[in-house]
Amino acid sequence: MNMYIYYAIFSLILLFGLVTTFMIGFSRKNREGDTTYFQKTGVKWVRLTSFYVVAIAAGLLALIAYIRYLIQ
Repeated sequence: MNMYIYYAIFSLILLFGLVTTFMIGFSRKNREGDTTYFQKTGVKWVRLTSFYVVAIAAGLLALIAYIRYLIQ
């Protein structure tokens, strides 16, 4: 099996998570239902970004470990 398939699947999962996060964050319900949602956005963006950084780093480490396992 071609190794690029794993890269493509991994990238699609990351993009799906990013897109759905934005869809939820900017949804009509969030904009209209919670008037405090857009307060303190800096803290929320830092927290969300840190989650993504940790998830991406863990995913890359798992991918590298998997590739190294396949090579051996």
